[in-house]
Amino acid sequence: MGSQIAQELLGYCLRGEQWPSELLRALVGEEYSPAFFQVVVEGLADRFDPAHCMTYARVFSEAIGCALPELEAADLVARYQRVRMPRRFEGRPDSIETVFVLSRVTLGADVAVTSLVLDAAKKRFPESRVCLVGGPKNWGLFDADPRLEHLSVSYPRRGALSERLVPWRGLRKLLSKRRSIVIDPDSRLTQLGLLPVCPDENYYFFESRSYGGESDAPLPELTRRWLSATFDITDAHAYIAPSEQPEIGLTGPIAAISLGVGENPDKRVGDPFEEQLLGAILARGYSVWIDKGAGGEETERVERAIERVRPAPNKIRTWNGSFAGFASIIARSSLYVGYDSAGQHAAAACGVPLVSVFTGYPSRRMFARWRPAGDGPVEVIKVEEQKPEKVLEQTLAALSRLGPT
Repeated sequence: MGSQIAQELLGYCLRGEQWPSELLRALVGEEYSPAFFQVVVEGLADRFDPAHCMTYARVFSEAIGCALPELEAADLVARYQRVRMPRRFEGRPDSIETVFVLSRVTLGADVAVTSLVLDAAKKRFPESRVCLVGGPKNWGLFDADPRLEHLSVSYPRRGALSERLVPWRGLRKLLSKRRSIVIDPDSRLTQLGLLPVCPDENYYFFESRSYGGESDAPLPELTRRWLSATFDITDAHAYIAPSEQPEIGLTGPIAAISLGVGENPDKRVGDPFEEQLLGAILARGYSVWIDKGAGGEETERVERAIERVRPAPNKIRTWNGSFAGFASIIARSSLYVGYDSAGQHAAAACGVPLVSVFTGYPSRRMFARWRPAGDGPVEVIKVEEQKPEKVLEQTLAALSRLGPT
């Protein structure tokens, strides 16, 4: 029922028509909030269509007004129209004591986008404190960087809208400090720029869904352009700096593999693709580290593929831990292979040759924005037809283009 209501609301949004308020009110309660986020919010944001950004602002501001009576939807929309306009930092860097950089909450986005913002902040404000504002899992990707500090703020990715808005009240108190600025790379902590967390003059907002307009540039490139225009930093780079460094424990060239799809089954290729891919990588002489994910169906798929391939002793190790730990393994590997997930962005940031099997994208521009981009060799298989044998053929050809082990 919730999905049906959400689809109806999304239809109004995409057609540019005013939606019935009762549809929105039905979706902000605990029962249907997941459908509101999955269908309406992601349905608008994932299209990366500049025309939908104001629609998102209006519909979500109305939802916020239902959940937080102290906030007026019209005021939120008016503020959003102001802060979404890019502007250059005109002050003196030494006048800023603290730079707060908001996490984007999802791990892949914090590598592909937020890490460039952190790099630029360190360069533009060499004497300032630079704080990553986000959860402990995200901090684990950067906790070995001596220039960074962590301001722990967790975002509940499940539950009613009112529960997901809880961090805002504490966040605005923490971030409204003298001689500080906030850099928001389209964070879910502010619901993509809608919730005010500091005075507007101290707030720098990268609206990643509209920046770049109709171009097909990937997000890391667009982030770099925005940082150049806003902070005069032209050489920002994506990076990771996890303190967790597991022993590799394998010999020869290492291939890191992730078959995770972030609970979105549309992002994977059907059987027997995964076991055949694993077998082909082993046959090319690689030893393999493969992420088993967080349990459930993903772990079962990995275990099933390993069982069917029957690898030689000491050729495969499985990872069952934090993403930061696996990202450090990726950084020390000779190859990365996986679906559209956080691992591909970690490999791109580290210059590790990678093959991304990219499927399940809702729009052409989402594929363009989220494809991995980095200094190392990158092969992206754009899956347009779900035929496992054809996708395997394309993937093996991509591996060949990357060269011998």
